[in-house]
Amino acid sequence: MRGADDVIAYHVRQSFRPGEITPEEANRLGVEFARRFTKENHAFVVCTHIDKSHIHNHIIWSSVSLEYDRKFRNFWGSTKAVRRLSATICIENGLSIVENPKLHGKSYNKWLGDQAKPSHRELLRVAIANALSQSPADFEELQKLLQEYGCEVSKRGKSYRLKLSGWEKAARMDSLGEGYGLEDLRAVLLGKKAHTPRKKTVTQAEPPKVNLLVDIQAKLQAGKGAGYARWAKVFNLKQMAQTMNYLSENNLLEYAVLEKKTAAATAHHNELSAQIKEAEKRMAEIAVLRTHIVNYAKTREVYVAYRKAGYSKKFREEHEEEILLHQAAKNAFDEMGVKKLPKVKELQTEYAKLLEEKKKTYSEYRRSREEMRELLTAKANVDRVLKMEVEQDVEKEKDHGQR
Repeated sequence: MRGADDVIAYHVRQSFRPGEITPEEANRLGVEFARRFTKENHAFVVCTHIDKSHIHNHIIWSSVSLEYDRKFRNFWGSTKAVRRLSATICIENGLSIVENPKLHGKSYNKWLGDQAKPSHRELLRVAIANALSQSPADFEELQKLLQEYGCEVSKRGKSYRLKLSGWEKAARMDSLGEGYGLEDLRAVLLGKKAHTPRKKTVTQAEPPKVNLLVDIQAKLQAGKGAGYARWAKVFNLKQMAQTMNYLSENNLLEYAVLEKKTAAATAHHNELSAQIKEAEKRMAEIAVLRTHIVNYAKTREVYVAYRKAGYSKKFREEHEEEILLHQAAKNAFDEMGVKKLPKVKELQTEYAKLLEEKKKTYSEYRRSREEMRELLTAKANVDRVLKMEVEQDVEKEKDHGQR
């Protein structure tokens, strides 16, 4: 809302599905939204209308703060912020959404989920399996890969503990189940056995081809009551809101698309990781080779004299440091298979080129790592919803059989 010269107030409209909410509850949620969005720094009015087939709120807040010392300024991405806050509030209160929210502000609620998030241990098993897919050379390299995925690795006594960001308590590696203990993983790294991801006790349902968000919303409505209370008790509400927003904003509305994009992002990240490792390996080789070439050149005259002296013990004692450096350089050349020594300047040029390429690749690597993490988290949440649905069906069948 604009005055003669400036914005005097801001207005959004919040709609709810017909028959799902009372006017009093809708008004309460509108007030909660206004308080949280303005951080209680601006006066606001929430008007709940029932003149349409659906109940909706008109939420208006003053652009001037309660302290009269600053003004609310609309910011880039404010529409997304409104939608995300509404998604969280709706999830917290067990409400569905008005499908396909419009960007001009008529409805902001989001889709909900109705089951528990993946457990910490499940996510740790996913992280380990993903790290193993990059074929780390040893356990130390496996730890580094886990740390790249945002996993803290610590050791207490003989036991290793893992903790992903966002979780308070670490989990012992040997508590992750068969195939994830320290000895099992070391056997895999040594090539003595293949890693087999932990088998699920319940077979996952066929991935749905329908819109994932609509499908999850329908499940919520079918399972309200005690089931929803159980879900809300154990699920990280903000995480679920973020997941549903992510699926919607990235058009990941079919399981097959989500699965394919997750696999592609993981493969791309692993490819970039391999490129960086290859560059680092060659750079290390160049550094070692360059050092030996310099030492070889500096000690060549001394070694020639040593050889002419018939490898005299006295001469060796007087020039032992130079002779040892020269011999070490020759041994290194033999191990590297270097027959013709390259020029130091050529090595420096190659090193500089590799360093520049690594910097460029690493920038893309960081972006790909973030994308992979987001996709893996979203897919893990969706998989958990599908798995829990099957588990509930199994429990119902057991109850039916006992009657």
